[in-house]
Amino acid sequence: MSLLVVGSVAFDSVATPFGQVDEVLGGSGTYFSTSASFFTDVRLVAVVGEDFPPQHRSFLASRKIDLAGLQTAPGATFRWKGKYGFDLNEAQTLETHLNVFQTFKPELPEAYRESDFVFLANIDPELQLDVLKQVRRPQLVACDTMNYWIEGKRQALLKTLPYVDILIINEAETRQLAGEPNLLKAARAVLTMGPKTLIVKRGEYGVLLVSEHTIFAAPAFPLESVFDPTGAGDTFAGGFMGYLAATRNLSEASVRKATVFGSVMASFVVEDFSLERMRSLVYEEIAERYRKVKLLTEFAGLD
Repeated sequence: MSLLVVGSVAFDSVATPFGQVDEVLGGSGTYFSTSASFFTDVRLVAVVGEDFPPQHRSFLASRKIDLAGLQTAPGATFRWKGKYGFDLNEAQTLETHLNVFQTFKPELPEAYRESDFVFLANIDPELQLDVLKQVRRPQLVACDTMNYWIEGKRQALLKTLPYVDILIINEAETRQLAGEPNLLKAARAVLTMGPKTLIVKRGEYGVLLVSEHTIFAAPAFPLESVFDPTGAGDTFAGGFMGYLAATRNLSEASVRKATVFGSVMASFVVEDFSLERMRSLVYEEIAERYRKVKLLTEFAGLD
């Protein structure tokens, strides 16, 4: 079952205490679609400039990502530059050059309008709502946002949230959106804005899933080597939505399993810069790490 994602494709320059890279492939749509492609077919809607090299397009195509919605516009591709200290949970943005992304207006190819599963990556909430008007009868809509939109386009975001089934944001964004310092109270407040489920990304501490009737916490897989956390949240969302789209099972048990698969996918991408770890990753490694996470949280029979 095809999964639609609307987001960014970018060039990233990243420095961490463990190394540095310049002008590597990045962007929310890129990380999401690459992660989701291990589970299902993916349709990517984004924009790049005339400087976008053929090898990057070939990589995305090699993951069987449908690129009919990847527009090429006159100008330069979106660029982001940032750095991390030893606290890898938060990036310091040094430069942002939107370039062709500044005037991006998503236009879905006709075939994409029938997509059952939709992920709206971190873009202007007005564009997110416009995308939803182009999709006919989606079975599940998930959405990401950030502090910039929560502060600068709050009303547009509040108009979009009632059409969203699952909102995936981090701890600080949850508190900011709700205006509430307690995380659980903040999560409950966000649910009154429209989403049926909220997934709170907590970096190295895992994720918290909150809905009207349940709370579920999934740990991050413990790693000895973390090189670059850029794109981890979008990679999580790709694994999460990819699993749900592949199984078409939206039961509580399935959503919890998808949450763990999302956490597993994020644990791989941070092991190297950009998408390098994803290039060599095979599904057998994903399944094995999923089994290890289950063992990590198993406690029945240990009394």
